[in-house]
Amino acid sequence: MADYMSKLKSPDMDYLCEAMLSLETIEECYKFIEDIFTINEIKSVEQRLQVAKMLKQKKTYTEIAHETGASTATISRVNKCLNYGSDGYDLVLERIKWEE
Repeated sequence: MADYMSKLKSPDMDYLCEAMLSLETIEECYKFIEDIFTINEIKSVEQRLQVAKMLKQKKTYTEIAHETGASTATISRVNKCLNYGSDGYDLVLERIKWEE
């Protein structure tokens, strides 16, 4: 994975990543997230992570849409990332505790 080069790579993006990696507790994450993102951005990212988790649990689009309120377009976009993306969702979902 060390050879991975993101299309987003830049000094400013490195700075954002370093900022995120500097957070040590969930409380610190809340503080940073609340300051840097709008409520709509937070809810959108939160929803996409839930959609990814549910897709990994083999739930249907209908179940996911009903439980999360996500559109089928959002579910499809997350599914595309899971299948053809940079494996970021997989990396996170493997590392955090989530119910199968």
